[in-house]
Amino acid sequence: MRVAIIHDWLTTWAGAECVLQRLLTLLPQAELFSTIDTLPEEYRVGLVGRTPHTTLLQHMPKLADNYRMLLPLMPMAIKQWDFTGYDLIVSSSHAVAKGITVPRGTRHVCYCHTPMRYAWDLENAYLDTSGFRGPKAWAARQVLSQLRNWDRRSANGVTEFIANSAYISARIKRCYGRESVVVHPPVDTAGFALSAAPRATNFVTAGRIVQYKRIDLLVEAFRLRPNERLIVIGDGPGRASIASGAPPNVHFTGRLPLPELRAHLQSARAFLFAAEEDFGITPLEAQSCGTPVIAFGRGAATETIRGLDHATPTGVFFGAQTPNAVVRALDDFYAHEQDITAEACRNNAQRFATACFDRGMSEALGLPVPQARHQPEPALRAI
Repeated sequence: MRVAIIHDWLTTWAGAECVLQRLLTLLPQAELFSTIDTLPEEYRVGLVGRTPHTTLLQHMPKLADNYRMLLPLMPMAIKQWDFTGYDLIVSSSHAVAKGITVPRGTRHVCYCHTPMRYAWDLENAYLDTSGFRGPKAWAARQVLSQLRNWDRRSANGVTEFIANSAYISARIKRCYGRESVVVHPPVDTAGFALSAAPRATNFVTAGRIVQYKRIDLLVEAFRLRPNERLIVIGDGPGRASIASGAPPNVHFTGRLPLPELRAHLQSARAFLFAAEEDFGITPLEAQSCGTPVIAFGRGAATETIRGLDHATPTGVFFGAQTPNAVVRALDDFYAHEQDITAEACRNNAQRFATACFDRGMSEALGLPVPQARHQPEPALRAI
């Protein structure tokens, strides 16, 4: 069987790339396609020996820094790929991958991380990241509107949708009018284990520092709690401005090697998560380490975290993206901390282990269910 796997772009290693790695492992005969490839060498082990086919955009200058500005050109660029003779196409898509031209009679399964977030829900965040203002911003909004229409139309080329969460399944229904099955992304519960080391008193958050992650919200909440300490792990375009105004009890580490990230997750009193996220792997990595999560109660967090109303809770939800709501959630956490055990947190995370993803995807694709396989671990986590 001739198989193609389509990925949006290869520039860093995050949740979508963890999914890609498992797809490449489950489909060892598959060829890999990506609009561009600037993946740093330390992450290439995750490509399981593949060299991706790219598009003409690969030859654009300063590609690693400016690839997001090429988004309007990507639907046209992927038209150059010819999938004649392929039996199965699997796209791993949060932007354009699902929009490839599919030959008549070829099965196209889309693993959808989200309908194109830049066009549907994160238009303002995209414009801020791109630095567009004034007339350029107006023109960009027109382009994003066209991308939204293209995104809706291109769903017709998908035979079956697989959503990464029930939250995204509902969004697929709203945006595309299509049904989907849910297979949650893989979480490396073997790599993020319980630790015998004593717990620290500080709180931790980790992720790429971009607008929708709402790291600024957590910083402001801890400004109101000067006797408590927050460690912010990660990098991104918003880091400099948020860190420059942060209070002294909030510490920014920047990007950390994976062992250091893991050590912080294992020792934190709790992990904080303020985004309305499509899935969110890091809160599950924290739970896998036995660490409770304090999270915004919207998005897929309600699927991956068990709140205080559960018989075996693993965290606390706050109902609004405001500093005061986070502070109230901290108070709720203190009041119920003894009800949240490390064992309950880890048991909850095990529902999302890599083997569960492998089994779910194999069943959805009609493949033999594989034996559990070890997932190669990148040297760094790009957050």
